Amino acid sequence: MIDPLAEVVTLLQPAARYTKVVNGAGRWGVRRTDVAQPFYCAVMEGCCCLTIDGVAPRLLRQGDFVLLPAASDFTMTSAEPPSPEHFAIAPVTQPDGEIRSGEQHGPADVRLLIGHCVFASPDAGLLVSLLPKQVHVRGERRLATLVQLVSDEWRARRPAREVILARLLEVLLIEALRSSDGTAATPGLIAGLADERLAVALRQMHGDITRSWTMAELAKAAAMSRSAFFERFSRAMGVAPMAYLLAWRMARAKRLLLGKESVASVAEQTGYRSASAFSVAFSRYVGIAPTRFASLSQPQPEDTVFPQPDTI
Repeated sequence: MIDPLAEVVTLLQPAARYTKVVNGAGRWGVRRTDVAQPFYCAVMEGCCCLTIDGVAPRLLRQGDFVLLPAASDFTMTSAEPPSPEHFAIAPVTQPDGEIRSGEQHGPADVRLLIGHCVFASPDAGLLVSLLPKQVHVRGERRLATLVQLVSDEWRARRPAREVILARLLEVLLIEALRSSDGTAATPGLIAGLADERLAVALRQMHGDITRSWTMAELAKAAAMSRSAFFERFSRAMGVAPMAYLLAWRMARAKRLLLGKESVASVAEQTGYRSASAFSVAFSRYVGIAPTRFASLSQPQPEDTVFPQPDTI
């Protein structure tokens, strides 16, 4: 049985953009806006504060890990609140390569491993929409080990470094998502998988994407009535069951097309009876024909994440 969470992360195609070690002393503050890139932070020593989208600051302690799949506006500061003047002091790169914020002399109060990664998937927007807006994990030794491996690999610059980093990031994302507390309250795949009945339907859907699923079959898999299943699925996932199924088929189709699969082969692998039926559905959903999409060297993710389909 295919694990939907693992499949989402794999399809995202995460790659390391950069990773660096940042330390801070005294009072300091760094503000980032319109980053629009996946951001992660692991606290290796000390503590600091993280403020996301203007919400009340969150204290991060040693061993904490934070993941923002689509970071846009956040602020990191010393545990002791800084003044506006502290934000005007630019971080400085130290001789050992670490970035220092705040006072430039003396021992550091906090040391962080932070980084941005990129999602190379042509459907990154769709896939990220299935993840929590923020993940905060505390006290997980496995996660700490993975973070250390990422740090070591980044510093060592050994052969096949990018390949290793990509694989480590996949595992890191999965471990962070499945270890997090409280994210089940956010509509998306984590919330769906946290619901035992919906999880059965999701795994069956992902495991047999070519099947002509009906609402009745999915509801039966979840041991629920059709109306109850539709409402519960829509509330937990943030999208209706058939819209989710269509979106997932199209995400699969895009990856296959970029892998130079024929339209007929893609149609068969995504549950369509003919190449023409698939072409019509794909063109309606994506906005261009599958042959045209396959010819693009760098296709862009569409703006609409889950358009409501007329047909599946």
